[in-house]
Amino acid sequence: MKKFLAVLVLFSVILAFAEWKPAKSITVIVPWAAGGSTDQVTRMITVQMEPLLGRKFIIVNTPGGAGSIGTLNAWQAPHDGYTWTANATLDITKYAVLGYMNVTHRDWTYFLCAEAPNVVVVNPNSPYRTIVDLVNAMKENPEIPLSSAGTGSGGHVALEIFAEYFNVKYKHVPYAGGAPATTAVVTGEVVGNMQFVHEIADMARAGRLRILCTLAAEPINLQGYGEIPSIRQWYPDFPDVRFHFGLIIPKDVPAEVLKTVGEVFEKAANSDAFKEWAIKQGLKPVCYYGEEAENIVEQVARRVTWLLYDRGIATVSPEQFKIPRIGQ
Repeated sequence: MKKFLAVLVLFSVILAFAEWKPAKSITVIVPWAAGGSTDQVTRMITVQMEPLLGRKFIIVNTPGGAGSIGTLNAWQAPHDGYTWTANATLDITKYAVLGYMNVTHRDWTYFLCAEAPNVVVVNPNSPYRTIVDLVNAMKENPEIPLSSAGTGSGGHVALEIFAEYFNVKYKHVPYAGGAPATTAVVTGEVVGNMQFVHEIADMARAGRLRILCTLAAEPINLQGYGEIPSIRQWYPDFPDVRFHFGLIIPKDVPAEVLKTVGEVFEKAANSDAFKEWAIKQGLKPVCYYGEEAENIVEQVARRVTWLLYDRGIATVSPEQFKIPRIGQ
């Protein structure tokens, strides 16, 4: 009996570290519109992973509910390793406190490949030529229309951090993703937004947007455009606003799936092709997974969930999910 148990334990250990060889294509549900920040990163990283994993990725764009609809669809699919999702770290942390899902950020495993700063852009025909111009205008007019990818999205969180810091108000105009939110600035439907740099990069290079600054602590060098100054050039103690993007898989999929994905992801995220693309789009290529990625997401949750709750956007207290504030 003891020998049988020993063999069983050994077999279990071997199985846990076995290589996963997917038998079919893998679906990645992007819970935002095509062309947006998450969509861009997802398509680029999965293209690098396909030859390494030996299977095609099927990208399914399912926008709506500030990304919660597609995320819930991914969670409700079988947890067998064949359905993933993708998102920004701040988005996956918000759904529980917004009352959209009972699943929290702690129920997922993360593979983060890009760090993205938020940038402030306006329509080139607007009178705002510097960030100081926009701040002063918002202090006088609380109805300046600014777009985002939806309630609680990265651009909306950036707007709220901005509004809280300067004690100003604005008219929030949400869209079903970063691409339509940016198009709205180009067409003049709204004055501007504070989306991620890779969502506005092409329009900025084409002269169809005016970039005022980045909300990150350091300037950005955007290829084909030039240097984007940091808001700290004018306001030295403004918070550093940037978040990570990547692939997200339910934590309870088979262990061999996560092990194989981690190995393949590391090679893809460190590939020259992915790094070159990321840098061109103003992103910082990174490679975080496992405990390191989970710690990053936990810190984002402590910051974002309480911001949304304190600003009256979230309906459920982070305390309900045992999410402490930063510093507690």
